Amino acid sequence: MSAASRAMTVSSFTVIKGAMITETYAVFAAWDLKKSKRENLDVLREENSIGVRSAGWLRDVAKVLNRRFDPAGRDRALVILAQSGCPIDEWKPILLWHITRDEFLLADFLRNWLYPRFEEGVLRLRPEEVIDFLRGVHRRGGHTEHDWSELTKQRVAAGLLKTAADFNLVKGSAEKVFASYHLPERSFLYLLYAIRDDLVNPSRVISSPDWRMYLLSPADVEREVLRLHQYKKLQYEVAGTLLQLTLPHQSALEYAEAV
Repeated sequence: MSAASRAMTVSSFTVIKGAMITETYAVFAAWDLKKSKRENLDVLREENSIGVRSAGWLRDVAKVLNRRFDPAGRDRALVILAQSGCPIDEWKPILLWHITRDEFLLADFLRNWLYPRFEEGVLRLRPEEVIDFLRGVHRRGGHTEHDWSELTKQRVAAGLLKTAADFNLVKGSAEKVFASYHLPERSFLYLLYAIRDDLVNPSRVISSPDWRMYLLSPADVEREVLRLHQYKKLQYEVAGTLLQLTLPHQSALEYAEAV
């Protein structure tokens, strides 16, 4: 299966297992970029270097990391940032972006279910409402590896809301409410680089649907870009319908290495 087709495959396993934020940070902080992914994960399984609570959970961590990430390629910046001591509150939003490069359902949920409710001012977010959204996943381009039972749908719906809570977008227990979310400046800058790497065109960068995953509208993004322009952290010029965005580094990876 190609990387592109795999990214459109909806995995109930990874959603139910959750974000694994602290585990991923700890694994990548100790990752040896001179070794293969298989070698690094073998060391993790054999030595339990992150001290997880059980052999079963350790096995799940290794399986999810193997499914989610390409540390030698696309996700190299995550490893570099973890090893350079990037504060985890700044690293978490970057982790979210990297996870959603390979997990269609999480990106789809954040962009097309959670964000519209944020815009509408919805007060309560319930797992049963997410189940209705899951029934339309095929219409939006995703495909499941097999049909889900009703129990699996319930667990996936709860898992999606829990992941949103893990990334501080929502809070609460059985019912969730929106949290007061703020995207750290250095995280925002990294995402600006990462989205530019994909889209190039400045107007498409500002209006990218990926910003919805952080509850940001195009107006919010442009406001922050203008603020950063004022502080000379980037250059942003607007002339009618023409936009020019100039960043100090060539790519998200170069920015991560510089930071």
